[in-house]
Amino acid sequence: MADPIYTPPEVWTHDAENGGRFAKINRPTAGARQEKNLPVGEHDFQLYSLATPNGVKATIMFEELLEAGHADAEYDAWTINIGDGDQFGSGFVDINPNSKIPALLDRSGPEPVRVFESGAILMHLAEKFGAFLPTDHTRAEVLSWLFWQVGSAPSIGGGFGHFYAYAPEKYEYPINRYAMETKRLFDVADRRLGETEYLGGGEYTVADIATFPWLAPFVFGGIYNDARTFLSIDEYENVARWVKSIAARPAVRRGRIVNKVWGEKGEQLAERHSAADFEGKTY
Repeated sequence: MADPIYTPPEVWTHDAENGGRFAKINRPTAGARQEKNLPVGEHDFQLYSLATPNGVKATIMFEELLEAGHADAEYDAWTINIGDGDQFGSGFVDINPNSKIPALLDRSGPEPVRVFESGAILMHLAEKFGAFLPTDHTRAEVLSWLFWQVGSAPSIGGGFGHFYAYAPEKYEYPINRYAMETKRLFDVADRRLGETEYLGGGEYTVADIATFPWLAPFVFGGIYNDARTFLSIDEYENVARWVKSIAARPAVRRGRIVNKVWGEKGEQLAERHSAADFEGKTY
């Protein structure tokens, strides 16, 4: 059956009653909605995030830096509960005017530096520590795959994920549109990973750190209801090999539970301030 025909009005207006699952936080305006200071820890790096695919990029990056011996990468990670609207507090908006997680305050230099957008955070940390981003002729390839992921995520999350799992009603056209695009993106990654071990080439880089949190949940299941079956994710064998290899990395296992406040208690770590916080966790 065709979807009901919708005729857009001449001028669009916000309808708070038609926002679905996210109606209480979605608005067509930016800026702070309440005065709320952010907590601050002792380390140079203050991360404000949640363990969504975009948030996990940053915590995996920090844990990989620490695993590689960069002791100066110690960080405090604070939970920003986006379902409760924490991202619209004045302190968070000061760091990220776009009110999205993750957001980072880097206090390691003469003046504090704010960094928002997950791809920018990965590049900032990679360049600061000289890690996971090559400086030779392969740099362009790595950056191409990093920004491929950054540009692809909205089609997977806000596109497929929203219309397939979260929209108030299911409509054929948007589900087909974004299912097709999600499968195309998986095919892009699968073809690339049939040629080389990692997305950027033979080494693990920020391109893999950025992409893993988005593709892994489809391979393992557990994102957007039964999306793994619906999209026939088993078809992408090279992606599965890559996902399982990265998932076994100790830093990745730790990074995936930081700022996680759902699931089994042993797999949650609402805040992270030192390596000792992982004791007793089943990551």
